[in-house]
Amino acid sequence: MILLDPEARPIIAHRGASGQYPENTLLAFAKGLEQGADALELDVRVTADGVPIVLHDPTLERTTNGWGAAGRLSLSEVHRADAGRGERVPTLAEVLERFPATPLLVEIKEAGAARATLAVLRAHGAEPRVLVGAFRRAALSPLFGTEFARAPVRVEVALFWAGSRLGVSLGSRSYRAFSVPEHSGRLRVVDRRFVAAARRARRPVHVWTVDDPLHAARLRGLGVCGIITNYPERMRALTSS
Repeated sequence: MILLDPEARPIIAHRGASGQYPENTLLAFAKGLEQGADALELDVRVTADGVPIVLHDPTLERTTNGWGAAGRLSLSEVHRADAGRGERVPTLAEVLERFPATPLLVEIKEAGAARATLAVLRAHGAEPRVLVGAFRRAALSPLFGTEFARAPVRVEVALFWAGSRLGVSLGSRSYRAFSVPEHSGRLRVVDRRFVAAARRARRPVHVWTVDDPLHAARLRGLGVCGIITNYPERMRALTSS
């Protein structure tokens, strides 16, 4: 799978082609792939009735014309909101069904969504094409030891970064690939030592969010694998490098 291949150089559409289309919608995902993305990145939360939906924020206000916390609304209530251009907030199942062969980087945004997300991924036989990530361990713990590849949580990234200062790859056996920002506050996460340690461990590094092609080319020069971008179309020239 392209997201787990340390020799691959995928372009990953961040919430779809979200720089031009409503983020985390079926339209944005379709446009991202049309623009040359090799994979899609998306966020998952769960509704009050236990359905995993593709939504970044805990509430609907920023990305839709709806109101309220998604976790306190039923799926039917969430679906009443317009996410832009007539799109609605999709379910994870809808994304898996609409794009049945597309590699997905799935970020679980809350611990309460983990088990329902795992059930939907399994129901759709998505193991060969999904990399799952989260900021906090609680949001991924139900997936530990399962068939699904995962990215490290924030504390594991910090441990690996510290080890890379010493030229060692700490804790990398339990996860398969990185999905990280280039910087965290004033700390630069992705530098030559970090990427070199990841490459020794055969763990691809995917970096978010990169919208400048020259910046993306510099990251590729460090050995970064995946470019996670709001504008996949801008990154087309990278596919030949």
